[in-house]
Amino acid sequence: MSLRDDIVAYARTLLGTPFHMNARVPRVGIDCAGVLVLAARRCCPFVPEDFDLPPYTGTPDGHTMIEWCNKYMGAPVTKAMMQPGDACVMRTANYPQHLGVIGRHAHGGLSLIHASNSASPPRVIETTLVWLPNQRFIAAYQFPGMDLF
Repeated sequence: MSLRDDIVAYARTLLGTPFHMNARVPRVGIDCAGVLVLAARRCCPFVPEDFDLPPYTGTPDGHTMIEWCNKYMGAPVTKAMMQPGDACVMRTANYPQHLGVIGRHAHGGLSLIHASNSASPPRVIETTLVWLPNQRFIAAYQFPGMDLF
């Protein structure tokens, strides 16, 4: 398996975990940043155990998430070049506020593995990656250290 495959496989182990803001406990509670953070901690050999976003609230400020990704994630990836095992940042309102891991959908195309507070019940889900007015691409990144493999 490649590092990309490991990241996607680990993110999928989180499917069904209940959504809880700022949580990082598999099968107990997690938020969208937690999916990315736990996958990086588990799969990327150079990521420290304390790898995480700075404290945040449910109201995005427009810069914290993207600044953190620019500083701590791996190389930026264009929308057209995203592939399974990359991380994606999107906005659902005015500011970047949602993260997910890119996967390969079972029925073709890319998928997004992410914790959704709008799922019923709120939990980690995998959905077809589509861009809608309420789900817009902001940025994508390789995971830290991906360029070393």
